[in-house]
Amino acid sequence: MQNTEIASHRGGAFLWPENSLLAFRKALAWPAEQIEFDVHASAEGEPVVIHDATLDRTTDGSGPVAEYSWGELQRMRVKGTGGECLPHLAEVAALIGPTGQRLRLEVKADAQKQPYPGLVSRCGTLLDGMGLRGRTIFMSFETPSVAEAAALGGFEEIVWLVDGPTLRGLTPAEAVQQCRTLGASEIGVHVKGASPALAAALRAAGLRLSVWGANHADSIHRALTLGVDVLATDDPPLAIELRRQVNPLR
Repeated sequence: MQNTEIASHRGGAFLWPENSLLAFRKALAWPAEQIEFDVHASAEGEPVVIHDATLDRTTDGSGPVAEYSWGELQRMRVKGTGGECLPHLAEVAALIGPTGQRLRLEVKADAQKQPYPGLVSRCGTLLDGMGLRGRTIFMSFETPSVAEAAALGGFEEIVWLVDGPTLRGLTPAEAVQQCRTLGASEIGVHVKGASPALAAALRAAGLRLSVWGANHADSIHRALTLGVDVLATDDPPLAIELRRQVNPLR
C-alpha cells in the first residue's frame, strides 16, 4: 500500500485555531510529515498566514487583508489563541524549520479572486533566505501562480489544486496534461473527488495525488485505501492513528 503522508491542514483546524502559531506548535508535537497553511499578501506585499482574503472570520480585524500594511496587521489577534498576533510567513517558517516536518504552503488569491502580484516570488525569496525552499511544497488553485512557482523552481513539489467543478470538467488524461503544462508535479483535490481512475492516471504519468477534506474516519480511510501521496486533515491525531492501523510500519 502507498505510504501516504499526513499534512496538518491549517495546523489542525478541528483542534486548534487555524493558521495560528498556537496551532502549528501543537501540530508539530504529532508525527505528521507536513504542516499546511495559507498565505495572502498585505498592502505592501508581505506574506501573511491566513486562509481567508478577509480578516473577519478568524481575527479581531475586519475587511480585506490586502487593505492593511504589515504593521497594521501585526496588531490583529487570531481568535481563540489568547491574544496571539496574525503570523507572518517568516514566523511560521522559523517555527517549522528546525523540525523534521515540511512546509505545505498554499498561495491564495485576493478578495477579487485574482493572484497577488509578486507574492509567489516574495515567498520563494523569503524561504531561500531561511534555507527552506527545498523543504516547501508549493500549492495554489490559481494556474498563473502554479506556473510561476514552477518557473522559479527549487520547491520540493508544485501542486495544482483543483476545485470540484474544474475537476468534473476534466478526464483523468486531461488533468494529467494540464498538470504537465503548468509544470506541476502533483494534483490536489477534495477527497470526494479523488477516484481510482485519477490516481491511476497520475501514477502512470509519474505525478502525485493529494487530497484535502479528509477529516473524519470514513474519508481518512478512503484516502488511505486509495493510496494518495498526501492526506491533508483538520484532525491530525485521528489520521495518524488510522494510518497506523492500516499500515503498522508507519
